[in-house]
Amino acid sequence: MAAGVMKQASGGGSGHRRRRRRAQPMSEINVTPLVDVMLVLLIVFMVAAPLMTVGVPVKLPKTEASALPTDQEEPLTVTLTASGEITLQKTVVPRDQLVDKLRAVLAERKSDRIYLRADAASSWDAVAQVMGILNAAGFSNIGLVTDTATHSAGSTTGSGG
Repeated sequence: MAAGVMKQASGGGSGHRRRRRRAQPMSEINVTPLVDVMLVLLIVFMVAAPLMTVGVPVKLPKTEASALPTDQEEPLTVTLTASGEITLQKTVVPRDQLVDKLRAVLAERKSDRIYLRADAASSWDAVAQVMGILNAAGFSNIGLVTDTATHSAGSTTGSGG
Protein backbone atom coordinates (compact mmCIF):
# COMPACT_ATOMS: atom_id res chain seq x y z
CA MET A 1 0.00 0.00 0.00
CA ALA A 2 2.85 2.33 0.62
CA ALA A 3 3.96 1.84 -2.97
CA GLY A 4 0.56 2.89 -4.23
CA VAL A 5 0.58 6.00 -2.11
CA MET A 6 4.01 6.92 -3.38
CA LYS A 7 2.90 6.46 -6.93
CA GLN A 8 -0.08 8.65 -6.47
CA ALA A 9 1.90 11.36 -4.71
CA SER A 10 4.53 11.54 -7.43
CA GLY A 11 1.92 11.73 -10.20
CA GLY A 12 0.60 15.05 -9.02
CA GLY A 13 -2.49 13.85 -7.26
CA SER A 14 -5.26 14.14 -9.86
CA GLY A 15 -3.64 12.09 -12.62
CA HIS A 16 -4.36 14.70 -15.32
CA ARG A 17 -1.53 15.97 -17.48
CA ARG A 18 -1.28 19.68 -17.93
CA ARG A 19 -0.81 21.03 -21.43
CA ARG A 20 2.12 23.31 -21.83
CA ARG A 21 1.53 26.49 -23.74
CA ARG A 22 3.35 26.80 -27.01
CA ALA A 23 6.07 29.44 -27.03
CA GLN A 24 4.81 32.74 -28.38
CA PRO A 25 6.84 34.18 -31.27
CA MET A 26 9.15 37.03 -30.29
CA SER A 27 7.69 40.35 -31.40
CA GLU A 28 10.95 42.33 -31.08
CA ILE A 29 13.62 42.83 -33.73
CA ASN A 30 17.11 41.96 -32.59
CA VAL A 31 19.38 44.82 -33.70
CA THR A 32 22.61 43.38 -32.30
CA PRO A 33 23.70 41.77 -35.62
CA LEU A 34 22.97 45.04 -37.44
CA VAL A 35 25.10 47.00 -34.99
CA ASP A 36 27.91 44.43 -35.35
CA VAL A 37 27.92 44.76 -39.14
CA MET A 38 27.83 48.57 -38.99
CA LEU A 39 30.80 48.66 -36.60
CA VAL A 40 32.80 46.35 -38.86
CA LEU A 41 32.03 48.58 -41.86
CA LEU A 42 33.05 51.66 -39.88
CA ILE A 43 36.38 50.06 -38.98
CA VAL A 44 36.99 49.03 -42.61
CA PHE A 45 36.37 52.57 -43.87
CA MET A 46 38.52 54.09 -41.13
CA VAL A 47 41.41 51.85 -42.14
CA ALA A 48 40.92 52.31 -45.90
CA ALA A 49 40.43 56.10 -45.94
CA PRO A 50 44.08 57.08 -45.33
CA LEU A 51 45.18 54.73 -48.13
CA MET A 52 43.11 56.62 -50.72
CA THR A 53 45.49 59.58 -50.97
CA VAL A 54 48.34 59.76 -53.46
CA GLY A 55 51.74 59.53 -51.77
CA VAL A 56 54.25 62.35 -51.80
CA PRO A 57 53.05 65.69 -50.39
CA VAL A 58 53.79 68.58 -52.75
CA LYS A 59 52.40 72.10 -52.95
CA LEU A 60 50.45 72.15 -56.24
CA PRO A 61 50.05 75.35 -58.27
CA LYS A 62 46.59 76.96 -58.22
CA THR A 63 44.39 76.93 -61.35
CA GLU A 64 40.73 77.19 -62.25
CA ALA A 65 40.62 73.81 -64.00
CA SER A 66 37.97 71.16 -63.47
CA ALA A 67 38.64 68.02 -61.46
CA LEU A 68 40.27 64.97 -63.03
CA PRO A 69 37.93 62.50 -64.73
CA THR A 70 37.50 59.13 -63.07
CA ASP A 71 38.65 56.12 -65.08
CA GLN A 72 38.45 52.38 -64.52
CA GLU A 73 42.23 52.06 -64.10
CA GLU A 74 44.09 53.56 -61.19
CA PRO A 75 45.59 56.83 -62.42
CA LEU A 76 49.32 56.65 -63.04
CA THR A 77 51.10 59.61 -61.47
CA VAL A 78 54.63 60.92 -61.59
CA THR A 79 55.52 63.49 -58.94
CA LEU A 80 58.27 66.10 -59.19
CA THR A 81 59.18 67.57 -55.80
CA ALA A 82 60.66 71.00 -55.20
CA SER A 83 64.07 69.37 -54.65
CA GLY A 84 63.91 67.70 -58.09
CA GLU A 85 63.18 64.20 -56.78
CA ILE A 86 60.94 62.11 -59.07
CA THR A 87 58.48 59.50 -57.79
CA LEU A 88 56.41 57.03 -59.78
CA GLN A 89 53.21 56.53 -57.76
CA LYS A 90 54.89 56.41 -54.30
CA THR A 91 58.29 54.99 -55.30
CA VAL A 92 61.31 57.26 -55.74
CA VAL A 93 62.91 56.59 -59.14
CA PRO A 94 66.28 57.94 -60.31
CA ARG A 95 66.02 60.08 -63.46
CA ASP A 96 68.16 57.70 -65.54
CA GLN A 97 65.93 54.68 -64.69
CA LEU A 98 62.62 56.47 -65.19
CA VAL A 99 62.21 55.74 -68.93
CA ASP A 100 62.75 51.99 -68.46
CA LYS A 101 60.33 51.79 -65.52
CA LEU A 102 57.69 53.81 -67.40
CA ARG A 103 57.99 51.60 -70.49
CA ALA A 104 57.49 48.51 -68.31
CA VAL A 105 54.41 50.07 -66.73
CA LEU A 106 53.05 51.18 -70.11
CA ALA A 107 53.34 47.62 -71.46
CA GLU A 108 50.94 46.43 -68.73
CA ARG A 109 48.38 49.21 -69.16
CA LYS A 110 45.80 49.78 -71.86
CA SER A 111 45.87 53.58 -71.51
CA ASP A 112 48.80 55.87 -72.27
CA ARG A 113 47.46 58.53 -69.90
CA ILE A 114 49.78 59.71 -67.13
CA TYR A 115 49.47 62.57 -64.66
CA LEU A 116 52.37 64.81 -63.69
CA ARG A 117 52.24 66.39 -60.24
CA ALA A 118 54.89 69.10 -59.96
CA ASP A 119 55.53 71.16 -56.86
CA ALA A 120 54.72 74.84 -57.36
CA ALA A 121 58.32 75.66 -56.41
CA SER A 122 59.67 73.48 -59.25
CA SER A 123 61.12 75.31 -62.23
CA TRP A 124 59.32 75.00 -65.54
CA ASP A 125 62.60 73.75 -66.98
CA ALA A 126 62.47 70.74 -64.64
CA VAL A 127 58.79 70.16 -65.46
CA ALA A 128 59.52 70.29 -69.20
CA GLN A 129 62.39 67.81 -68.78
CA VAL A 130 60.14 65.35 -66.95
CA MET A 131 57.45 65.79 -69.63
CA GLY A 132 60.10 64.96 -72.23
CA ILE A 133 61.02 61.81 -70.30
CA LEU A 134 57.34 60.80 -70.14
CA ASN A 135 56.98 61.36 -73.89
CA ALA A 136 60.16 59.37 -74.59
CA ALA A 137 58.74 56.48 -72.56
CA GLY A 138 55.68 56.37 -74.83
CA PHE A 139 53.14 58.41 -72.90
CA SER A 140 51.49 60.84 -75.30
CA ASN A 141 48.57 61.78 -73.05
CA ILE A 142 50.15 63.77 -70.20
CA GLY A 143 47.95 65.58 -67.71
CA LEU A 144 49.25 68.25 -65.35
CA VAL A 145 47.72 68.02 -61.88
CA THR A 146 46.96 71.36 -60.25
CA ASP A 147 45.17 72.53 -57.15
CA THR A 148 41.84 74.19 -57.99
CA ALA A 149 41.62 77.71 -56.59
CA THR A 150 38.46 79.64 -55.89
CA HIS A 151 38.34 82.94 -57.74
CA SER A 152 37.73 85.72 -55.22
CA ALA A 153 36.54 89.23 -56.09
CA GLY A 154 39.48 90.93 -54.37
CA SER A 155 42.23 89.06 -56.21
CA THR A 156 44.20 90.58 -59.05
CA THR A 157 45.57 88.56 -61.93
CA GLY A 158 47.83 91.08 -63.62
CA SER A 159 50.80 93.09 -62.47
CA GLY A 160 50.21 96.67 -61.46
CA GLY A 161 52.03 99.37 -63.32
